[in-house]
This record gives sequence, structure tokens and C-alpha cells, in this order.
Amino acid sequence: MNDFNSTVARGRTMDASIDAGLRTFMLGVYQKLTLGIALSGLLAFAAGTWEPLTQLIFGTPLYYVVAFAPIALIFGSMFFMKNPSPTGSAILYWAIVTFVGLGLGVYFYMAKSGMSYSTAGGISQALNYMTIAKAFFITASAFGALSLWGYTTKRDLSAIGSFAIMAIWALFAVSVIYMFLPMLGIMEPSSGMEWMISGGFALLSAVLVAWQTQELKEGYYSLAHDGRSLAVMTNWGALNFFIMFVNMFRFVLMMLASRD
Repeated sequence: MNDFNSTVARGRTMDASIDAGLRTFMLGVYQKLTLGIALSGLLAFAAGTWEPLTQLIFGTPLYYVVAFAPIALIFGSMFFMKNPSPTGSAILYWAIVTFVGLGLGVYFYMAKSGMSYSTAGGISQALNYMTIAKAFFITASAFGALSLWGYTTKRDLSAIGSFAIMAIWALFAVSVIYMFLPMLGIMEPSSGMEWMISGGFALLSAVLVAWQTQELKEGYYSLAHDGRSLAVMTNWGALNFFIMFVNMFRFVLMMLASRD
């Protein structure tokens, strides 16, 4: 999905902060992100509290579709959306939002039932609705501050962003390996490793929030007269932001719910 971002030529404008067109474009990205977060939240609440949907999502093989569909869609987009259209990128965005939202329903199910659980690494967790609300507001506040900094800073974040992208892919590979090694009996689950992986995703996502904001800001000036490309970039920007927000939210929730 970053193929589209990488095609954007870099070109700073001194009066970017007062450019009405840029503000309109960025507001479009944030509005789509807000709608995506709202939809995923509603779906998560429904999946976790409405018994028929809870049984359908978490009590049937459909759970595996919900769990792995976002990753499959992201990887698929890298191969099949080299020249994305506004409609195609929008469908991809809302599909990922839907599947992620349904998957997050497990948190509301736990809060509703009052049950505690242990993660694969052995981290004891207990959730309630207040914990979920606190995690959301903490994440939203941090996200807003990081995006504002990325929008206003004069520092070039391209090097930091490139490093963070490479690091997050490396961390993803480590997490996949870690997921299968205990299943094969090669190593024991480790809470320390789980904290490190989750924290790494959250930290790198936080860095990418600022970088992505700057990329969108600079990309606007290169594509300001290309409505089709701006529409695609709006969808990619909202999708990247959404994934980063969810990564940060999960880690904050993990910290707040931890009983260790």
C-alpha cells in the first residue's frame, strides 16, 4: 500500500499551514478515518454483545476469516492494486475496517462476560467497558498529538519513516515466527516476548503516524490538480492511519487490562 505513497514527489511549500486546499484534503482523510473508527467500534460492540453475532463470529470457522482477512487484503493489495482506483481503494478500506471491527468484538465480549483470560504469552488480562473507553481516549489523544506534530514540524521525517516501515515489517516477521514456534514445541510462550512485540508495533505505529501525516501533506502539493490520485491518496491515508490507530489501541488496552 506504500507503493502509492512512494510515487509522490517531495515538495515543501512554506505557506502549507494556511493553504485551504490542503486543509480540505487533510480533513477528508481524517473524516474517513473517523468514520472508519466509528464503524469498527459499532461492529466490535455488536459482535461482542449481540449473542447471535457473537456465536457466528467466535463460535464458527468464520472466526478465521475475520482474523486473517485484513492481512490477506493488505498483502493482496500490494500485488493486485499497483494502479489503484478511487473505488477499489475505498472498497479495500471499508473491507479492512469491517473485518478488524468484527475481530475487536472479542474485547467487548470479555467485558460483557466479566471474564479474565491469559494471552498466548501468559499475560493475565481483565477487561471492562471503562478500560476499553480509557484505552480509546488515550490512543485518540496520542494519535492526534502525533499527527499534529507531523503536520506542523519543519523536520524531514522521511528517513525516520523509512526506517520505521522496515522495522515494522521485520517485527511482523518475528511475530509470525513466534506464533508458530510454541505450536511446534520449539520454544515456550513468553510474556516478555509478547510485550516486546506488542510494544514494538505500538511504538513504530506512533512514529508512522507523524511520518504519514507529513507524507500526505507533501503529496497533496504534487497531486493537487489530479482529483483521481487525491481520492486514492485519501483512502490510502485513512487506511494507514486506521491500522496505526488499531495497533496503538491494542497495546494501550493490553497495558490497562494487564493484571501482572
